[in-house]
Amino acid sequence: MRVPLTLAINDEIHTITVDPDRTLLSVLRDELGLTGAKYGCGDGKCGACTVHLDGKSVQACSLSVQDAARGRITTIEGLAAPDRLHALQAAFLTADALQCGYCTPGMIMSAAALLAENPAPSTSEIRHALHDNLCRCGAHPRIVAAVQQAAHWLRAGATPFIPLAPEREPPLAPAPETFEEGLLVAYPDPDVAAAEFGDVAPPPDSRPLTQIGPLVHIAEDGAIRVYVGKAEVGQNMRAEVAQWVAEELCVAPDQVKVIDADTARVPYDVGTFGSRTTPVTGPQVLRAAAAMRDLLLDLAAAHWNVTRSDLHLEGGQVVHVASRRTAAYADLARDRRIVRIADPMQPVTPPAAWRIAGKPMHKPDAQAFVTGRHRFTADLALPGMLVGKVLRPPAFRATLLELDASAAAAMPGVTVVHEGDFVGVTAPDELTAVRAIDAIRARWQMELQVSQPELFDYLKDSAIEKELRRPPDVPADGRLGPYFSTVGDVAPALADAYATMCERYTTDYIAHAPLEPRAALAQWEADRLTVWTGTQRPFGVRSELMAAFGLTATQVRVIVPATGAGYGGKHAGDAAREAARLAKAVRQPVKLVWTRQEEFTWAYFRPAALIEITSAIDAQGRLTAWEMTNYNAGAAGIEPFYDIPNRKLTYLPADPPLRQGAYRALASTANNFAREAHIDAWARRLGEDPLAFRLRHITDARLRAVLEAAAAAFGWGEDKMRGETHGAGIACGVDKGSYVAACVEVEIDPATYGVQRVVRVVEAFECGALINPDNVRAQVEGAIIQGLGGALYESVRFANGRILNPDFGGYRVPRFADIPEIEVLLLDRKDIPSAGAGETPIIAIAPAIASAIYAVLGRASHHLPLL
Repeated sequence: MRVPLTLAINDEIHTITVDPDRTLLSVLRDELGLTGAKYGCGDGKCGACTVHLDGKSVQACSLSVQDAARGRITTIEGLAAPDRLHALQAAFLTADALQCGYCTPGMIMSAAALLAENPAPSTSEIRHALHDNLCRCGAHPRIVAAVQQAAHWLRAGATPFIPLAPEREPPLAPAPETFEEGLLVAYPDPDVAAAEFGDVAPPPDSRPLTQIGPLVHIAEDGAIRVYVGKAEVGQNMRAEVAQWVAEELCVAPDQVKVIDADTARVPYDVGTFGSRTTPVTGPQVLRAAAAMRDLLLDLAAAHWNVTRSDLHLEGGQVVHVASRRTAAYADLARDRRIVRIADPMQPVTPPAAWRIAGKPMHKPDAQAFVTGRHRFTADLALPGMLVGKVLRPPAFRATLLELDASAAAAMPGVTVVHEGDFVGVTAPDELTAVRAIDAIRARWQMELQVSQPELFDYLKDSAIEKELRRPPDVPADGRLGPYFSTVGDVAPALADAYATMCERYTTDYIAHAPLEPRAALAQWEADRLTVWTGTQRPFGVRSELMAAFGLTATQVRVIVPATGAGYGGKHAGDAAREAARLAKAVRQPVKLVWTRQEEFTWAYFRPAALIEITSAIDAQGRLTAWEMTNYNAGAAGIEPFYDIPNRKLTYLPADPPLRQGAYRALASTANNFAREAHIDAWARRLGEDPLAFRLRHITDARLRAVLEAAAAAFGWGEDKMRGETHGAGIACGVDKGSYVAACVEVEIDPATYGVQRVVRVVEAFECGALINPDNVRAQVEGAIIQGLGGALYESVRFANGRILNPDFGGYRVPRFADIPEIEVLLLDRKDIPSAGAGETPIIAIAPAIASAIYAVLGRASHHLPLL
């Protein structure tokens, strides 16, 4: 039953007629267009929907609109003054206290309620006030620093004036560029050619522009744009790309507009994962921008009848050094259409000579996030849009036998879509859609499945069986099939060893749990489909939609708004396919947003792992043999970085009981945990310092450098090796061309002999030349915090095809009280090409904590999570 209600929101009165049982969150977002408060959990456990009611912070997802009507409501949209940002919003910008930004509005609203009550909070009081707010990206230290800064400004009356930018609503589907004017340079990316043309790719200069590679364009008005297929998922990729182009064109980075993740506007890209943006896309963009630089110099040289060496670029102009004549880029681009294909060997500015790259740059559009104006997928709306929901089976692998959807179909405005095992509904609003799904009666056929207690024995048996029946066309490449690597001869080395050790290590399934759940908005226009969705693989999702609906690439457009993180979890297009199927059935736009329970159940997980290691030493305590087998998790990071003459590495994929896929650092986390725990066990068994034992087996100078840097900053030494309640641990790792070492201090509860808390983390990281040092630091901090969760308590519990902890109440992730003191050391190697920074920093945390536990309790750890 709908009733009229009057709401006082942001000093304005709104009179609406709604069902009084609807949540305040749904009314704010769907009826009033105030989308700054976000859906994150639906049960008040994540803080993404925080607003103020009479000045106190409340969770809008847990408050009925009828109850909210009794007080004054303030949302993030009403926090700033008409002309300037609130102190907290300004502080979040200056502290760069956000990554994906999905949690940011709720975080700021909780902090604002705190400062209104307590203008001088201590660090512990800030952490306590923000306890109910989750940040999955791990920006906690910066968030605390931002709140402290805002409190100081407010007490001193010294908040800097940061103007509130005019609100603009960009088109949801901008028209694809034709590049009919100006200057354009494209880099011939072989991945694009392979994806679009296979083995018969025509020369780059005969292909459509978006089928070449990254594009750099200067328009007749001088606007500089760069087009890349990557997606912004919180890693601040847009800043890095802007810095690359700005470096070669000698302009400020804010003069470079980055266009990304729209399959109708940008070149093909395999996806935003594997830390590929920096080492792969980076050189391509740099070379395209450098080729644009040379094109500008050539045009100016021809115009003035001088040589290129007489000229240089400066502030958006070509300058003739001798005469100081200038030509703006706009002047050189005007009335021209020049397309140039960059030489794959195009010279670029070396890192040692960087003037723009190599310096900190914050998120270019950060103000939109701190004000709640940024539109994530779930915030988007189209005229005539309906809400979609899908009927989920009661367990994995359940088969639909009978369906009675008559009660749902009889509801006003509801359409039931039933195609095979797919059952969904569309409705005018979220609550009606939920009620329609609840009204459907279905009977399912279940099957007995593997449960958690027998998981690891099952994985081993399954992997061995799968290898025995592996078809000959499945390669042993570690990706589609198993992986085998042998150096020396392990069997005799083990037989002749002075001592051997054989251990088994296991890691549970864990969830990505991005605060932004999967969402999609789908619209059909005749036989053309446009889908807005948060994904790391826009072109991969396009391919899924093409296959699902029998369409060509030109009939499907996938647009990715800056997304609320993924951590490897947003590769697949489940929500996009579901929304598109519902939209096709009703011939209206449909938006579909997964619930938190759906996210924890039907998304894929980081693979569980069983890892067996047998190793040997000689009489001098040097490792002589290493045999390591990974069942199920993957081959990433399986190769040891220690100097061991005889090695045998095996990865055998299993038939997993749960859906599994990519996760930050892939299998490197499990493989590194097992390897480092085993190395630590040898050091302890031999009575040797774990740092010294590692250094004795490492010849890689870069790995030695991070180990020594972390140990020195931590104050590593015998006094930290053992104590009654505190222990220190160390671990290191190499992955994707980056190097990491971590030292950790833990506190043990003397009553239970369990880990009470991680007190301190010092991590040294080296990824070649640093393009954006502060962003790298943020990525390392986030990886450390996410790594803490996976190390200590994150675990997907399941039984017979059902997830037993599908919410933030049952699945614990790090909160503010869990965050230790963190120190990050960055080793900037201008002499080495830049590598990625988003994944490798996570792999040393779990083994370092395990090492610290060993130091204080004298027992080795063999399983993740450790608690």
